[in-house]
Amino acid sequence: MTATPPSGIPDTPPGAAGPSGADAPTTAATSPAERPEPIRAVPARHPGQWIAAAVSLVLAAMFVHMLVTNPAFHWHFMVSNMFRKPVLEGARTTILITILSMIIGVLIGIVVAVMRLSPNRLLAAFAWIYAWVFRAVPRYVLLIVAGNLGVLYRRFEGGVPFDWLILRAFGVSGHLRFAGVDSKTLASGFMAGLIGLSLSEGAYMAEIVRAGIKSVDTGQTEAAQALGMTRSLALRRIVLPQALRVIVPPTGNETIAMLKDTSLLMGVPISIELFFQLEAIGARTFFLFPMLVAACLWYLAMTSILMVGQHFLERRFERGFSDPSARARLRLKGGMGGA
Repeated sequence: MTATPPSGIPDTPPGAAGPSGADAPTTAATSPAERPEPIRAVPARHPGQWIAAAVSLVLAAMFVHMLVTNPAFHWHFMVSNMFRKPVLEGARTTILITILSMIIGVLIGIVVAVMRLSPNRLLAAFAWIYAWVFRAVPRYVLLIVAGNLGVLYRRFEGGVPFDWLILRAFGVSGHLRFAGVDSKTLASGFMAGLIGLSLSEGAYMAEIVRAGIKSVDTGQTEAAQALGMTRSLALRRIVLPQALRVIVPPTGNETIAMLKDTSLLMGVPISIELFFQLEAIGARTFFLFPMLVAACLWYLAMTSILMVGQHFLERRFERGFSDPSARARLRLKGGMGGA
């Protein structure tokens, strides 16, 4: 008699393959009837963005239409007068004062920042007072004060303070003065503007440099001093090069702001300056508004050049910090060198 296997149990010996062998479960699992349907991804709707884009496009079209059709601009008159020789000389003066003011301001800022971080409380207090005063006074007011420095003295001289009292105590008449300069020379338009802008910029740059120095880990200075470096040498060779990554971007912004703030020099006044010359042409010809628009175009062009230079300068100092590909290249180079 032959035994009949129970219902549901295949009539195959253990370990033997069925009709379709080992592929039977796989075929059953991947049959077309049982496969999941593909995901139907529907992009998210952003109606607010499309509405904002449409409104922006309409506003831009209205602005262009106003530029083209409004007769108040007098484009022919503007273009024919904004490149005259006095205007070009004013642009050169503007660029020169910007460069000199930034150089002097950066040097002052470095010195004041180091003084503020000094353990000597007297130096730190003096630096804090300087930054407080020249950041609190508006630049326009400071420039007017610098233009009237001749009210204080006819001649600015260096020397020992209260020298007359000291000499009188010893029964000697005379003075202890040296290295003097006439107030008319120091308070001239160009020099007064340069002094005012440089002192103001030095206060702002002091805070920028101080923030950059404090962004560097103190362990860098400690390690440098452990190797025998002095504090000043560690600052020059270790701390400041690393702090430049933090100092450069705001310094670029300060340079752009300085270029625009040269228009305040008309309060000194300086006649060989870009905005002064453009406004003078407008006042003389009774077409003031076109010359004001010309000033906007001049400053827009010059600041755009500075912005492009700032972009590439920031990329130069950020290499290896914010660029993942640069970090990967550095790791690869280090691995190849180690191998």
